[in-house]
Amino acid sequence: MNSLSGSRKRVAGAVLHGAVLVAMGLCWAVPAFANDVIRVVSPYQTTTLDPMRSAAAGNIETYGQLYSRLLRRNSETGALEPGLAEKWEISPDGKTYTFHLRDAQFSDGSPITAADVAFSLDRIRSDKKSAYPAPLGPVESVTAADAKTVVITLKSAFAPFLGNAEIWNMGIVSKADVGKRGEEAAFATVPVTSGPYEVKQWKPNEKLVLEPNPHYWRNGYPKSDATVELIEIASPETRIAMLKAGEIDVARAVPWAQIDELKATGTVDMRLEPSTTIYMILLNHKREPFSNLKARQAAGTAIDNKAMAAAITRGYAEPANTTLPGSIDFHDKHYPGIPHDPAKAKELLAESGMAGREVKILATADAPSQQTALLIQAQWQAIGLKPVIVNVDTGAWWDATGKGDYDAAANWWYNETTDPDLAVRWAVCGSCGSNSYSTFYANPKVDTLVEQGTKEADQAKRAEIYKEIQKITTEEVAQIPLYYAPNAVAYSKRLQGLKLTPALQWTLEETSLGH
Repeated sequence: MNSLSGSRKRVAGAVLHGAVLVAMGLCWAVPAFANDVIRVVSPYQTTTLDPMRSAAAGNIETYGQLYSRLLRRNSETGALEPGLAEKWEISPDGKTYTFHLRDAQFSDGSPITAADVAFSLDRIRSDKKSAYPAPLGPVESVTAADAKTVVITLKSAFAPFLGNAEIWNMGIVSKADVGKRGEEAAFATVPVTSGPYEVKQWKPNEKLVLEPNPHYWRNGYPKSDATVELIEIASPETRIAMLKAGEIDVARAVPWAQIDELKATGTVDMRLEPSTTIYMILLNHKREPFSNLKARQAAGTAIDNKAMAAAITRGYAEPANTTLPGSIDFHDKHYPGIPHDPAKAKELLAESGMAGREVKILATADAPSQQTALLIQAQWQAIGLKPVIVNVDTGAWWDATGKGDYDAAANWWYNETTDPDLAVRWAVCGSCGSNSYSTFYANPKVDTLVEQGTKEADQAKRAEIYKEIQKITTEEVAQIPLYYAPNAVAYSKRLQGLKLTPALQWTLEETSLGH
């Protein structure tokens, strides 16, 4: 759910004569547009083809092309609709979900059965190597009642369950193939897939080449028979140069400073696509000064997030008003947020007894992290704190925040669904295993509300529960909300139907090519 994943290693790239890219000592030629190839370039790399193993952005983007789930989301409306399950029923007590599978096949032509579904979901929820078992935490058992019927029994009623069943790591894998080849070999290079594509070639740290799965269950999809290349290049300048030169079709993660330039070209489709991303300042509640409520309130009131959003994102992001993403269900858009009031911040800091305290702000080498840290430093220094920026690499950042060995750090995270349950469990729940995104914020009342939100079926009542969570956690400054950022993606105009969804899924199967 976050950006600075230790598995997201970056690869440098440069455009040379003949459009030759250099990455980690590996070279490959990228010719001008070939009508039968779609090239997507991202700073995030694919590190595993096993949908259970990693929550890194590059892997999440890949999983959606290789593995189908029980349900899928309509790419236009975001509504849940049938996937491998063509229909389902929910018991009156809300504890039993019965899914009926459609006739579908894996990429090797073998049938997708209820046994494959049970095997896949049990791996996610109980395997020690599972990167993200939380969405299946409410599950008591997964049973294959017959070849086409899956029965999932919950420990108690859980309102967001259907949405959780559509998350990126819920892709269905072949039980027979894993049993035959072994887990490591099955996902090493050419896995058996259930989604719209299968793997043609994988060169780790370079590119992943996909081709349409001839056995895919959605008739007529993928719309194009084009091969897809997912290429990792860390340098945003290189990505943009390649797009302008017509060497690639998509440049992911366009820097804010280059958006206007790309819009002005007339040859690039520059889009700001909806996302569930929130940027915030993490505060360590385990130690002073931010174990003190008034010190946190002082720090929050000192921050001008409107000015920060304008300075960092060139005005393309929306200032955040609560601790939850602005595009998820039940976000309270009317909540006033933390007011920017430096004079009040000085008063609160004096009352806290923390004036003059040194505050270590963790930052990584990337430009947004450095810029954010400098702005935080200036605004906190103005109210009487002594902020010091501590530059660390990504691995050290995660190690320090995970252990609580820091005072403050800026970062971002996104929510896999529009339902707020996973968001609150990740960001502000002290008893949910996340340590409130390593802030160590804990409020038993909030934890109780989190559980109530999962059991309440009435949507109006759920809305009130999540509004209360936002109010409490923002007033107590669980984190300092900065801004809600869209996904900045630039596309070749020859593509029709391709976009990046808020859940970081490319709609490649629905993409067609023009000329």
